[in-house]
Amino acid sequence: MQDPNMSRPEGPVNAVPPAVVVLFIAIVAVEGLFSLGKAGFIGGPASIGWRLGALQDYGFFPAYLDFMLQSGSFPLDGVMRFVTYPFVHGAFTQAVIAGIMLLALGKFVGEAMKPVAILVLFFGTSILAALVFGLIAPPQEALFGAFPAVYGFIGAYSYMLWIFYRVAGERQIMAFRLIGLLMGIQLLFAVFFDVGLTWVAELAGFVTGFALAPLLLPGGLARLRAKVQRR
Repeated sequence: MQDPNMSRPEGPVNAVPPAVVVLFIAIVAVEGLFSLGKAGFIGGPASIGWRLGALQDYGFFPAYLDFMLQSGSFPLDGVMRFVTYPFVHGAFTQAVIAGIMLLALGKFVGEAMKPVAILVLFFGTSILAALVFGLIAPPQEALFGAFPAVYGFIGAYSYMLWIFYRVAGERQIMAFRLIGLLMGIQLLFAVFFDVGLTWVAELAGFVTGFALAPLLLPGGLARLRAKVQRR
């Protein structure tokens, strides 16, 4: 007979914070529409161009940022792209990899953050990554997909490791092994393929996530206020 005091182990899906699951479902739902349309199950002949149309309508382009900064006007069509581009991917495999990484990293980060903080991390890194990308990349180079936000979660996770290694008395540089590996892979791909400047957005996402983590973790604002008062 099973001991009633023993708690049942939680499944891996249940362990993922709801906010991360919602973001993952949004990514999968959009990609599902594109895939079903391409296969001819929904939408008719026009559905073949859904992905391209979505990339044009919801992807981020530096040209929009240039226009807004020069004109001083911020139309909804341009502003919304800062938060819509993470949900539109260029291919099925890109969406799957980004979604899986979001679930994995979101599980670790979400265990230490509240749901609102997770959403702030996702959209905050997406916005700042797009802003940096828009200031550096050519006007017509597109930014799309959830990878900048995923790199933001990597940044937050690296900050948590950085704190852990400091408390444990180990080398804190080990907290940056994951981002070092990923950037190394990016560099290798850049040698053989034209990958554009999307890596700039991903690196900006990582830095933003690392910087936001101490504020979004429980008690982060109180610790920051205490530091400022001591100075």
